[in-house]
Amino acid sequence: MSKKILSIESSNGDAFTDLLFNALLGFAFMFFISFALIQKPQDGGKIDSKAEFIISAEWEDHHPDDIDLIVEDPQGNIVYFQRQQAGLMHLDRDDRGTLADRIVIDGVEMENPANQEVVTIRGYMKGEYVVNLLYYKSNFITPLKVKVKVEKINPRLEVIYFNDFFLKKTGDEITAVRFILDDKGNVLDLNQLQKPIISGKVK
Repeated sequence: MSKKILSIESSNGDAFTDLLFNALLGFAFMFFISFALIQKPQDGGKIDSKAEFIISAEWEDHHPDDIDLIVEDPQGNIVYFQRQQAGLMHLDRDDRGTLADRIVIDGVEMENPANQEVVTIRGYMKGEYVVNLLYYKSNFITPLKVKVKVEKINPRLEVIYFNDFFLKKTGDEITAVRFILDDKGNVLDLNQLQKPIISGKVK
């Protein structure tokens, strides 16, 4: 009689152990499936800030005049204030002189006196790029000096072009520089042959 009782108790213990083990196995499996189904949040609206070239135009701080930077790539894509992204180019800063020069940092409104337009090229293609300046709004009769710089970022920072230009009146458009790249992004040639992009005629 005692052997039968012992056998029944042993059988009940094995069944409970099996049930507990299967339950734990089930929870572990469900945890693994849940973890595997967790998706990485999508980077909605994220812009890759990697750049191969940076083109900038700067003029006197606190100056009210509006200068626009216009860049055309080898495929005829044009980036400027009305089209701030085209092809591999992006207008990172559209400066309108003293208009909208107030910025908020940590809840405090501050003035940003710098006048600068910036276009980044986030890749490169073989062919010619044209960099133009447009005098969008002039408030004075004195010519305005604008500094134009083209920098190659990779594999190291290199200024490939720098020069000063004087714009006289509203509507003036001049070609600051044209540069030709090979298929590896090397600069093959620089020139200042005039090519109007927006105005439609050579000044």
